[in-house]
Amino acid sequence: MTRRDPVNRAQRRLDRPPRERFATRELAFDADGDTCRGTLYLPGGDDEDSPVVVMAPGLGAERSFGYPAVAERFADAGYAAFLFDYREFGASDGDSQVVDPAGQRADYAAAIDRVQRVDAIGRELVLWGASLSAAHVLTLAAERRDVDAVIGAVPMLDGRAIARRRGVKYLARSGVAGVRDLLGHRVGRGRTVPIVGTTEELAAITEPGTKRKYLDLVDRESTWRNETPARSLLRVASYRPVEQLDEIRAPTLLLAGTHDAIVDSEAVVDAGETLSRGTVVTMPADHFSPFGEDFEPAVGHQLSFLRDALD
Repeated sequence: MTRRDPVNRAQRRLDRPPRERFATRELAFDADGDTCRGTLYLPGGDDEDSPVVVMAPGLGAERSFGYPAVAERFADAGYAAFLFDYREFGASDGDSQVVDPAGQRADYAAAIDRVQRVDAIGRELVLWGASLSAAHVLTLAAERRDVDAVIGAVPMLDGRAIARRRGVKYLARSGVAGVRDLLGHRVGRGRTVPIVGTTEELAAITEPGTKRKYLDLVDRESTWRNETPARSLLRVASYRPVEQLDEIRAPTLLLAGTHDAIVDSEAVVDAGETLSRGTVVTMPADHFSPFGEDFEPAVGHQLSFLRDALD
């Protein structure tokens, strides 16, 4: 069987595992009355009771945006991986593309419950996230005691700090737009902002150079729109998982990029010191290159961590 053609510009040169090295199953699950959908990647051969890695996309993204390449590598290494779309994104119910951290964490919890009912899955649980989804898994790991390991790639640790770095003008504009949308969307007068934009735009991500990097990961067959309700800005800016890191008991890997314009790598290093069983790896990467040109070293660090954490 031949390898899959890459579905986004950033991953054209990736070395993907042969398709016969893993199997996939589509799974659906209920989340507060709505249906979420995802793909379960299973190791090939006779592996049973594999640890499972539960995965979801970063800020405003769908699961097809470069994440399958990571899930495939986990499955190729002997781990099951369940990669799903949040409500309001991708194949899951809804299409508003609103970014709601509390709701997305609830989707993670429902995904965990669903995948743990699969017969081929073992009891060891790994939570995986990147950027905003790293914030979700860190928060969940602080609240749960059934988590055996955590991976946070380029983790968003403090939404308030990121918003403040963008300046007073951004804070004022995002606050006004967010409140107007919060009040008006119920009567059909909501407004949207780009998920990723230029430094001059009011967007959820505005750092220099990030727009092209983000869009290069978009699946060419996706119907995704580069927009989110403006109230998403309020929710992300008030999200501070850094305050709960000292409550995490599971082994945790934080992967930081020294060229990351969104998440300060020094802040990630500092956060690692708060973790009781933390490992921090810094590498010369930006916020999106761990899914593109820096994929191999990034996934290598993650696999090495899992071998040690689940030994």
